[in-house]
Amino acid sequence: MKIFKISPYIKVYLSRRIAVTASLGFSSGLPLALTGGTLQAWMAVEGVDITTIGVFALIGLPYSLKFLWSPFMDRYSIPLLGRRRGWILICQICIMIALGIMSFCSPQKVPFLLALIAVFIAFISASQDIVIDAYRTDVLREEERGAGAAVFVFGYRIALFFSGALALIISEYINWHNTYLLVASGMLIGIVSIFMAPEPDVKAVPPKSLSDAVVNPLRDFFIRPNALLILLLIILYKLGDAYAGSLTTAFLIRGVGFTVGDVGTINKGFGLICAVMGSFIGGALMVKLGLMKSLLFFGILQAISNLSFMWLAFVGKSYEMLIFTIAFENLSGGMGTSAFVALLMSLCNKSYSATQYALLSSLAAVGRIIISPTSGFLVESVGWANFFLITTLVATPALVLLWHMREDIRKLSLKSSQEGNK
Repeated sequence: MKIFKISPYIKVYLSRRIAVTASLGFSSGLPLALTGGTLQAWMAVEGVDITTIGVFALIGLPYSLKFLWSPFMDRYSIPLLGRRRGWILICQICIMIALGIMSFCSPQKVPFLLALIAVFIAFISASQDIVIDAYRTDVLREEERGAGAAVFVFGYRIALFFSGALALIISEYINWHNTYLLVASGMLIGIVSIFMAPEPDVKAVPPKSLSDAVVNPLRDFFIRPNALLILLLIILYKLGDAYAGSLTTAFLIRGVGFTVGDVGTINKGFGLICAVMGSFIGGALMVKLGLMKSLLFFGILQAISNLSFMWLAFVGKSYEMLIFTIAFENLSGGMGTSAFVALLMSLCNKSYSATQYALLSSLAAVGRIIISPTSGFLVESVGWANFFLITTLVATPALVLLWHMREDIRKLSLKSSQEGNK
């Protein structure tokens, strides 16, 4: 009798570590819309003036500054559920309680109090992200990191839908107070999962002092060979992809002539499905390809996918070409994200993973922030087709650098694998 054998591409998604990572992705994504787009909708419905609504955009600032207090979360731990899980649990409970309190506030009557609570939620949510990223880095084995990135993104996206689009819909039926209470209860998913979450295979030694927690992560990173080139690779790897994506919506509407409905359905809806699928496919392929080959192969696909937008600019308004372009770009982008997140995790020393991951992920956004504002000027100068050709060229330095550093990446992957087997 033949025993059914599970494919390694599927098996990687069946571990308890991966299941917990998915639920933590949901826990991470849930508060974001409730202090962002959903909160803006609530304020708009309640008649709050547009100036006040605009100022509320500053609530998201803690997400950009979270690296500032990440050393504190490396140094100290809650005497419950291990070094990382204790912090995650405390953050989850605080977020759920604060969202419950927020539901009783009136945006029109007490906007200042609402803002204070929203800032507190954003701060605790950013802190939760710090520790979840650290826990994910510590607990996932080398061959699971791509799959872990995929399921985390999946959980995160589901949470954004739950706290964003779904919350807006149900608010018309059960009012905003009950909507926020209902969505806040979603944090129970993460709370339950954190009790089921395993501890890392290897117990890391935390920094001995807060000053060590600030200095040692930097020292640990920069003593490794080619540290500066690694930082440059982190900045460059998703740069071409992000540069093209900065004007995708404007291109489809103004450059080609698709309707807003077309863009919402195909680019946003279908594109989201493809991005999640790409993450899962990338995570599965990484089991066999390994980190280096995955980064290179997925990076090439990311670069080539930008050329499909150039071809769409030549073809014009073609729904078949639009569907192909959106599918190709999001599938390859999702695969590239899985490999890139796995790279960031591989670069972290488990003693300082909260600080190092926070710093590296912030650094990854630097290139996008600097280069994206130039996109409009470039389109006006060279046109849409040439713009997407240039974004493809922008992606090539990362591939050249990656090939140059192939031995460093292989050693990095081997080191992570050996640590996981201890």
